[in-house]
Amino acid sequence: MGDDEAATVKTITVYQKIMTNLIMQHRSRVIDSPGDNLPAEFGSVVDAVQCAVTIQKELQARNNELPEERRMLFRIGINLSDVIQEGDRIYGDGVIIAARLEGLADPSGICISKTAFVRITAIVFLRFNSL
Repeated sequence: MGDDEAATVKTITVYQKIMTNLIMQHRSRVIDSPGDNLPAEFGSVVDAVQCAVTIQKELQARNNELPEERRMLFRIGINLSDVIQEGDRIYGDGVIIAARLEGLADPSGICISKTAFVRITAIVFLRFNSL
């Protein structure tokens, strides 16, 4: 941000549009987007994981076109639990846990809860690392 604020805002705006479009393609919706966060609610944890993988691959391809100092690396946290919806926002432990998992993910990584992992392992064939 300090080197070129306008370029940074332009890039993050483009990346948020890419993520929003991919989220919608995976039968989900963006809840709200404060700052550089993009919370989304999925009806299926499988869709959530597949979308997260697609997002990271797409952003990696976009980052490869940029100089290293201009690249943006996003972390994704996925949790499976009930949430409370009020208007366009969601609340509850499920949201808090997903945010904490996001913080545990490596840059350009995805961190999922044990409940999500148990539900998807027989359906989604990916390599997982345990924290």
